[in-house]
Amino acid sequence: MKSYLLGFWNVFDPIYYSFTRLRYVKDREENRTVFRVRLTRYKGRRTVLKDGTVINKNDLLMKIHLHNVKLMNELYAVKHDTKRAVYIYHIVKKAMPLLADYVQNHKRYEELKGIIGITTLHKGTKRLGFDNVPIQHPIYRTYKKITFTPINYLASSSSHNNPVYLFMSKDELVNRYSK
Repeated sequence: MKSYLLGFWNVFDPIYYSFTRLRYVKDREENRTVFRVRLTRYKGRRTVLKDGTVINKNDLLMKIHLHNVKLMNELYAVKHDTKRAVYIYHIVKKAMPLLADYVQNHKRYEELKGIIGITTLHKGTKRLGFDNVPIQHPIYRTYKKITFTPINYLASSSSHNNPVYLFMSKDELVNRYSK
């Protein structure tokens, strides 16, 4: 069943990508990293990050998306959840400097407050420098939990947490990951 779902996802993903405003973060050789990004206006509650950055409603953020189908294709043969988690952690850590460069060189850098993502797989994200913030709105939280069901099914056999926002201020990102 998982192989059929992954096959469908491989076909659907380029179509999905073409209808979104997502852009790949690429390395110097124009290879695509695990990140796809787009600008967004934050619509949640006021949040204060650990470095003191305040994120308010309508602040401009860079939304990060993992290229999940790419990851799942690479992880298909790995059966142990811990090995999968460690692999994803290292892939993301390796791509963070490229994300920092992308953000720092963005034409709207001065307006950006930071980066945001949403995930149910958030172990290890604090070590990467992210602040985990629970999604307060119950309908949006349930919606995100439902939309993450296919990836969670493919990603592992264990249960998953509620989705959370991952935030990092642009200063934290640049200070931690710029080359």
